[in-house]
Amino acid sequence: MPALPAPDYPVDVRARLEADAKEVIARYPGARSALLPLLHLVQAEEGHVTRTGIRFCAEMLDLTTAEVTAVSTFYSMYRRKASGDYQVGVCTNTLCAVMGGDAIFEDLKEHLGVGNGETTEDGAVTLEHIECNAACDFAPVVMVNWEFFDNQTPQSARQLVDDLRAGRSVRPTRGAPLCTFKDTARMLAGFPDERPGAVEATGGAGPASLIGLRLAKGEAVPGRGADHVIAPRTAETTDATGGEPPSGHPAEEPPAGHPSSHDAPQQTAASDDQHPAGPAAEEGE
Repeated sequence: MPALPAPDYPVDVRARLEADAKEVIARYPGARSALLPLLHLVQAEEGHVTRTGIRFCAEMLDLTTAEVTAVSTFYSMYRRKASGDYQVGVCTNTLCAVMGGDAIFEDLKEHLGVGNGETTEDGAVTLEHIECNAACDFAPVVMVNWEFFDNQTPQSARQLVDDLRAGRSVRPTRGAPLCTFKDTARMLAGFPDERPGAVEATGGAGPASLIGLRLAKGEAVPGRGADHVIAPRTAETTDATGGEPPSGHPAEEPPAGHPSSHDAPQQTAASDDQHPAGPAAEEGE
C-alpha cells in the first residue's frame, strides 16, 4: 500500500491549480459537479491522475479521496499511470477492424515494441486500441490525442508514429492542429485553446457521410439514378393500407403481410401468415 496521505503539490503549483479549479467550480451550481473537469485539470499537470491529483480534487470539492478515485478509475479518459505526450489510439471496432484496424494495431505494437496501453521508452507515444470513434466512413481511423487521422494503412500509421517520436510536424486529417496530451487535457478541463487559428480549424463530414445523409432524406446522389434512392417513410411513399414499397418507389407494391421492407421478417407469429398469433394463454392453460 502507498504511504498516506498523498504528497501535496509544490506551493507555486498548488496556488496556480487552485486558481484554475475555483474558476471551474464557479461554473456549476453544485461544487461536486466540477469533478470531471478537475480531474482533467490535474491530468494536464502531470500527464495522468496521480494520488496527489486525487487529493487535490477531494480537498477542493469537499469529497473523500475514495469518492474521487471511484470516478477517476471509472472513465478510461483518465490515465492511471504515466503515459506519453501522444496517445495513439487505433480503432479496432467492427468496421475499422475489417477495413484494416486490427492489422494497423498489430503492426504498430511490433514497430514500437510496446503492448496495449504501454509507452515507448522515449516517453513520446502511448499505444492503445480504442472503441468506435464515430468516423466509420473514414475507416480505418487512428486518433492522436483525440484528433483524427483518417483512412490509415499500416505504412501510414508507422510513418505517423515515427514523425511524432522525431518531433516532426504532424497535422490531423481534419480538426484543430495537434498538441500534446497535457494540452488536450487542459482544454477538456474547460480552458480555451489559445493557439492562433486553432479554434477556427475544423473538418466537415466526409463524402460517404454526406451521401448517406442525402439518401436518408430521399435525395438523389450525384451521378446515380433514382434507383439508388430509398425514400423517407412518409405518407407519399406508403400505400393505402400503410405498407411501404420495397425500395421506396411509389410504383412498387409492398409485400403482403409485411408492412415495412426495411425490417427483416422475424420468426414470430406476427410475421408468419401460416401461424397467426392467438390470445396469450393464462397460466396453467
